[in-house]
Amino acid sequence: MTTPPLASVLFVCVHNAGRSQMAAGFLTHLAGDRIEVRSAGSIPGGQVNPAAVEAMKEVGVDISAQKPKVLTTEAVQASDYVITMGCGDACPIFPGKKYFDWALDGPAGQGLDAVRPIRDEIKTRIEALIAEIDAR
Repeated sequence: MTTPPLASVLFVCVHNAGRSQMAAGFLTHLAGDRIEVRSAGSIPGGQVNPAAVEAMKEVGVDISAQKPKVLTTEAVQASDYVITMGCGDACPIFPGKKYFDWALDGPAGQGLDAVRPIRDEIKTRIEALIAEIDAR
């Protein structure tokens, strides 16, 4: 019998091409199927940021097959945690959800050297999020 996920997490940024994709990649990598993971953007880009893909590859997480997705009301409604990363007022608010706004620099237009510290900060925050979900 399959155990249902402990929680569902939605990561939202503007283009769903950098921060939210790295966060989703880390959460999937570190929590496996214990936590359901989604990501979306208020104005999705055409592809995942190549510097983000490369930075994640350096730490053994492959996000190269991911595609930016549009933020939907349904995705927010289906999530226990909604973590925004600079999407501003574009993210709908529903009662009963846990919202966090992670103030992180965006990797758009940045080289690999600038993306690495963003990646590392996201990993630290993901590890704390997993600990919080596990403690529930």
